[in-house]
Amino acid sequence: MSTESASSIQRNQVDLLDFVDWSGVECLNQSTGHSLPNALKQGYREDEGLNLESDADDQLLIYLPFTQVVKLHSIVIIGPEEEGPKTVKLFSNKEHMGFSNVSDYPPSDTVVLSTDALKGKSTVLKYVKFQNVRSLTIFIEDNQSGSEITKIQKIVLYGTTVETTDMKGLKKIEDH
Repeated sequence: MSTESASSIQRNQVDLLDFVDWSGVECLNQSTGHSLPNALKQGYREDEGLNLESDADDQLLIYLPFTQVVKLHSIVIIGPEEEGPKTVKLFSNKEHMGFSNVSDYPPSDTVVLSTDALKGKSTVLKYVKFQNVRSLTIFIEDNQSGSEITKIQKIVLYGTTVETTDMKGLKKIEDH
């Protein structure tokens, strides 16, 4: 896992926010007043006064379904130096995960964020593990200082959409 600056993100990589299926988004252990849209939705995530906060302990479990299949390239997670996330486990296409079974599955990638990365550096993921992503589960295992509350100001996912062939639009070739 290498950390790169935002300028090194490949030109064809886009912010995948437009492809999130908001009707299926879930976040377990989020504080009522500091919920996931604060860190994920356009406009909210640019407001430094808003953030996502954990509730009962420092862990968060975020489920993001996409409206179409995507290839995930990198992730940016911005958070405060003390309460920002540290160990982040990413699971591709795993639905209905909870805190009770998250350790039953091997993550597609594990990222240990430095305080430098929390300032906005892009973390390139194991690209081969994220080629046909219909949903992404992000498990925030702990934070930088071990405090009770984890705070995330902004989450950005970079990647591309997978162009799919419309089989109905193809004409069947008749044998002559």
